[in-house]
Amino acid sequence: MLIHCQYAWLPDGVFSDVVLEIRDNRLTRVSRRADGTGAGYRAGLTMPGFANAHSHAFHRALRGRTHGDRGSFWTWREQMYRVAGALDPDSYYRLARGVYGEMALAGITSVGEFHYLHHGPGGTPYADPNAMSHALVAAAQDAGLRITLLDTLYLTASVDGKPLEGPQLRFGDGDALRWADRVDALPDAPHLLAGAAIHSVRAVPLPQLATVAAWAAGRPLHAHVSEQRAENEACLAEHGRTPTEVLADFGAVHETFTAVHATHLTHRDMALLSDAYACFCPTTERDLGDGIGPARALADAGTRLTLGSDSHAVIDFFEESRALELDERLATEQRGHFTAAELRAAATATGHRSLGWPDAGRIEVGGRADLVTVALDSPRTAGIDPEGVLFAAGAADVTHVLADGREIVREGRHVSIDVARELQEAITCLF
Repeated sequence: MLIHCQYAWLPDGVFSDVVLEIRDNRLTRVSRRADGTGAGYRAGLTMPGFANAHSHAFHRALRGRTHGDRGSFWTWREQMYRVAGALDPDSYYRLARGVYGEMALAGITSVGEFHYLHHGPGGTPYADPNAMSHALVAAAQDAGLRITLLDTLYLTASVDGKPLEGPQLRFGDGDALRWADRVDALPDAPHLLAGAAIHSVRAVPLPQLATVAAWAAGRPLHAHVSEQRAENEACLAEHGRTPTEVLADFGAVHETFTAVHATHLTHRDMALLSDAYACFCPTTERDLGDGIGPARALADAGTRLTLGSDSHAVIDFFEESRALELDERLATEQRGHFTAAELRAAATATGHRSLGWPDAGRIEVGGRADLVTVALDSPRTAGIDPEGVLFAAGAADVTHVLADGREIVREGRHVSIDVARELQEAITCLF
């Protein structure tokens, strides 16, 4: 396949008349200012595929439904547990297929699914204890995405060990060894990488943390960290340490670890995370009212920043990218914290690496052929400098997407999924 890009965002900047050659799922030639004879012309800006480093697929059903009574945390949580209690492997597959289809339309080519909805009602395992995982993996394959299944250990309801109850029972495996046995049974697949997650320090007793860290050696390991001030206060009261310090003490904080949210950190926390990743989810953090994390300070300390859409209040990586900068502006009352290249890296190459796909996220020879083309003639993008696309475009401006060389979006439509209808049918059945 030969593609003649009107503009392409290469590692060292935006260039016009770039010809890309693809064989199998790899880029085999990247030629600047090239003659496009024999190549299919792609108007607009072509950039690397986005990596959604933090997703809870079933939360998509909550969009637009949790704002009654002025949208308190409790109205959100009640609806979340209602959805969690209603899903089974078949309905979860249909919902996730629509969600991942929406991600494809937004230019996302890899997703990190932070998966903790494991078992049937009351916590009874399905005949295949990984049935819910298989549903997610199949949904991602149908949508054309690679998936890093961050299989999540979730054992308690609070830092002091309160047992799970109600819909939470579906999340629990009993202990870390039984969790590890279940995850070991997941089959390999070309578009699947099995990773691990610690839901949070409130959901995993301290003696169990080391088991997860050991299982995940060399694999992506993610955890919700200091998402809310109350989480820090409870952890300090129970353990005398912050969540980051607890995780570090049990071997979880290392170069393949991602601290999700990382909103309320101490200076000591930031030093401990200097070799790790931090995943910011600005649209969800706004939606839940959790606060603005120290993105620039973490980056300056050496932490690698990534982005996620988390609860999918919005699935739009242009919005997540610019929010990293714009939220810093609100917090500091100053402009100019991140360059466009830094934002692009967080949304693409760094995110893919955090999910275990180090050869994705850059348009260069040998890289995976993950390509997203953005219209430059829409009402939002007409007249912009192409390098400013992250500050101007939206998901609706994505026209074409290739993931591993496979076309999954053409002329703004998914090639095999009617995404709106899929989501409408899947969500309506839950309510």
